Parts: sequence; structure tokens; C-alpha cells
Amino acid sequence: MQATKSSPTQPLAPVSSVGQILIVEDEEVIRDTVSLALRDEGYTVITAVDGKIGLELIQSGEKRRQMTGESPLDLVILDIMLPGINGLDLCRYIRREGFPIPVLVLSAKGSEADRVVGLEVGADDYLGKPFGMRELVARCRALLRRQQMNQSHSSQALKCRDLVLYPQECRATKADRDLNLSPKEFKILELFMSYPRRVWPREQILEKIWGIDYIGDSKTVDVHIRWLREKIERDPSHPDYLVTVRGFGYRFG
Repeated sequence: MQATKSSPTQPLAPVSSVGQILIVEDEEVIRDTVSLALRDEGYTVITAVDGKIGLELIQSGEKRRQMTGESPLDLVILDIMLPGINGLDLCRYIRREGFPIPVLVLSAKGSEADRVVGLEVGADDYLGKPFGMRELVARCRALLRRQQMNQSHSSQALKCRDLVLYPQECRATKADRDLNLSPKEFKILELFMSYPRRVWPREQILEKIWGIDYIGDSKTVDVHIRWLREKIERDPSHPDYLVTVRGFGYRFG
């Protein structure tokens, strides 16, 4: 199979109905051969030649998801041995930030211990080099299918006691009465209800809701939390839903 040369800095394409895959691989032959095989299957493919470019594309995709509600990236294929930022650290970052993107790790290190490390840092699947192209395509299909099922599930209503949030409708109710939430308030509530009991530092809330380029301070979060409490809490000064975890941030429930 003859590989076609691809640009290392391709911009993200519009959201694709067939799936858009990011390949972060520094070996040109592998990168281009995998790209060609996936394009032959109908997928949209973008590539990065090192971890730094891969990180920039992932952050750009997440920023677009925050702005539009749709992610342009459906799957990331990561080599472990990358210049700049290695694949394991990049995978750790994806999981630490809570980006909802499945990750397939490729590595010449194929021992059981290496596979365990890859999976423990958050990879959804691990494929050792050399690998068969049909197997790689099959694994990509399986991960994309699982992601579609997760997205279908996440589009369902989020419920906690008498509080219900409908992501697809951008609507929330309390005791069956519609809440008049601003877009930022709605996104904050959706973030908290999607991860019940998780503690969110103010800085992470700023990045998730306002974006990584926001230049304001964390007091913005406190103000919006106060406004949100006034709309969903029985007693905003003693909240049951949006609880302050002193020294850390906020959690839901």
C-alpha cells in the first residue's frame, strides 16, 4: 500500500457524521499508511507529527465543543514514543481534563506491563507494533461505536432528586417548573450534574465553561455559582446541590 504524505498541522474539520480521527504519530510511514487506511473506510483524518501539535489540536477541539456542544474529534490514535510530549502524558492530560474522547494507544512496547500502564493512564485500547491494518480499523470501529452509545446515553435527561436537566433541549426544571438559566448557568449545572460528587476547582470550571483563553479571575465562578444557587437551592446560604469544598472548589450533591 502506498502512503500519501499528510500535513502535520492540518486544521480541525467541521464535525463529521462519519467520525473524525486524530493520529499523533512521528513515524511518517506509519502515520500516512494508517491515515490512508482510515480514509478508505470513510473517516475524516487529521494528523500530528509530535505530542505538542497533538495537544494543540485536542485543546482546539475541546474549545469548539464547549462553544458549540459538538466535538470535531471522535477518536485519538496515540503513539507512546513521541517528541515533545509523549503519548502517555498526552493521554493523562486528556483524562485529567475530562475530555470525552476515546484513545487508542499504539506502541512498539508490547509487553503486558506496557499494556497495563497504557490502560491505567486512561487509554481505551492498546495495540502493539507491528499491527495488521484490518485489526486497527476494527478496533477503531469498536471504539467509535462505543463512543456513539455513550453520547446517546449522555443526551438523556440528568436527574437529581427534583432537579432535572435536559441537555438536548438546553432546559432545566426543579419540581417540574422550568428554571430561567443563563447559558453559562446552564453549562455549569450540566457540568456538575454530569459528574456528581466530583470536586471541581475554580480554575477547571473557568477552563471548561469560559475556555482556556479567558483572562478573568476565579471570582467569576463564585458569582455564577451564587446566582445558580439562588435558582435551584431551597436555602442558597445552606446549599444541598452546589456544595463548597473549602480549599478545593465545588461539587454537586
